[in-house]
Amino acid sequence: MTTIHVQPVIMAGGSGTRLWPLSRAQHPKQFLVLSGNRSLFQQATQRLSALVAADIVVAAPCIVGNEEHRFLVLDQLRELKLPPATALLEPMGRNTAPAMTLAALHALESGSDPVLVVSPADQTVTDDAAFTLALQRAVRVAAGGAIVVLGIAPDRPETGFGYIRAEAGPADAPDSVPLVQRFVEKPDLTTAQRYLGEGHYYWNSGMFVVRASVWLAAIERFRTDIAAASRLAWAARTVDASFIRPGAAEFAAIPSESVDYAVMEPVTAAPGEFGFDLRMVPLAAGWSDLGAWDAVWQVSPKDAAGNASVGDVLVNDSRDTLVHATSRLVGVVGLANVVVVETPDAVLVIDRARSQDVKSIVGQLTASGRSEQTLHRQVHRPWGWYDSIDSGSRFQVKRIMVKPGASLSLQKHHHRAEHWIVVSGTAEVTNGDQVILLTENQSTYIPLGTVHRLKNPGKVPLEIIEVQSGSYLGEDDIVRFEDTYGRVK
Repeated sequence: MTTIHVQPVIMAGGSGTRLWPLSRAQHPKQFLVLSGNRSLFQQATQRLSALVAADIVVAAPCIVGNEEHRFLVLDQLRELKLPPATALLEPMGRNTAPAMTLAALHALESGSDPVLVVSPADQTVTDDAAFTLALQRAVRVAAGGAIVVLGIAPDRPETGFGYIRAEAGPADAPDSVPLVQRFVEKPDLTTAQRYLGEGHYYWNSGMFVVRASVWLAAIERFRTDIAAASRLAWAARTVDASFIRPGAAEFAAIPSESVDYAVMEPVTAAPGEFGFDLRMVPLAAGWSDLGAWDAVWQVSPKDAAGNASVGDVLVNDSRDTLVHATSRLVGVVGLANVVVVETPDAVLVIDRARSQDVKSIVGQLTASGRSEQTLHRQVHRPWGWYDSIDSGSRFQVKRIMVKPGASLSLQKHHHRAEHWIVVSGTAEVTNGDQVILLTENQSTYIPLGTVHRLKNPGKVPLEIIEVQSGSYLGEDDIVRFEDTYGRVK
């Protein structure tokens, strides 16, 4: 029996704008818990780790993600207690084809030619066993040199997905791996209804299975510019523990393109001409990409009237409605086919059928320079988080949590002073030349311009209330001298 080596690759760089206000640029949907008790990213990691079989060896995952999300990735992997992963950090978005190319170059560093199992980080399935069996079948086919895509049999005329046209006939057999005849862009409703009626059309899941060498051969055949630029960025990489950073200038020069446009569509445009065998494994595992609030409603538990709710919610005389409350009681009466999402700093109310249009609100927020599309009121940091409780002219109040053993940077501020009150835990405070310990109900004052640091030396989370006062209270008024997390410029 031949052993197949698998390199899981999890694409975690999306922004998830259509799930605003829960999904924000600095805490996007893949890191949210939208189904079950794990984030979508954690679910994807666990699913790919479960591909192990008698003939399949699975390596620690390679996470391709945004530099800004690196500590979210590490924290969520740590919760899973899985072997250490590699995080390939993109300085900016360049779509999936360059990301997959860099992952293939990384995989070949192992000295073998593993099968890449490439999955977006923001999907969910309800049947893990069926998922594992389908992916294992795809791995075995790809080990023979084929490029394999996972296709989802459609149950409705969906206009938000791309489609795959599979070879007629064999796709009906339960163990078939039909040839892919073409990739189709997101259709209009009439076309989607025709696809549903004709059969042999599948939703494109965005999951690809292919040997690293085969992918590199394909990208070099169809997009020499992406291949060459990606190799330059890889050659200029730096390595910091589990973080791999491609050369920033070289990465910025890579053309932005999706896997579908770069390779899959050219392969199907001239079948057999280029020598690449493109096949599809049907996936029937309760798949959803949770791309918009309507998709979240579809996979959520519902009452007899079709209402789904999360949090402190009261629903009366309503049907087919999703209500998601984060920080307070939300009551709805007399609604039908509506989505209501509440967060501490924003509320969304939208017709469920128009869930895709949330991105227009995000566009307005971006154009007006508002922070609600980027940050939640509670902002995660590698050392913990802070929650901006209140603010006004010349003052701001924050609740701060520091993880056990963690510390903020050694820093100072030009425009603000700070008062710290310990709510729970123990604080080690550097305040100028002094280092003191504070416990519950004790406090200290940090004058403007004083070098200071907050550290949690204990084994339980440290919580403090911070009151800032001064002429400018922006987060960019920080001069760092030392930092555990490499943020000193």
